[in-house]
Amino acid sequence: MSKAVLLSAALALMSSAAAAQVPCGERAKIVGWLAVNYKEAPVATGLSNKGALVEVLTSVDGDTWTILITKPDGISCIVDTGQAWQPRPHEVEVAEPQA
Repeated sequence: MSKAVLLSAALALMSSAAAAQVPCGERAKIVGWLAVNYKEAPVATGLSNKGALVEVLTSVDGDTWTILITKPDGISCIVDTGQAWQPRPHEVEVAEPQA
């Protein structure tokens, strides 16, 4: 059974029926569930232009990852999940001006 299916089922028990379509709920419950079931923890965060907190959570080995958005009203939703997360160094490529 896939991670998304398991997560949807677990969150459906914690939240409203709408959680079965888009897994949403209390941030602490979602992050706790991901920690227990997938050993995932936040590795990157940012604030969107709409005021939402965007987080990337990964397992230590990068085998699984989750992108979580917490809206200003405090509700967190899983945007996507996947496998084989690869951190990259921050490198800015600047093109040379053409003559």
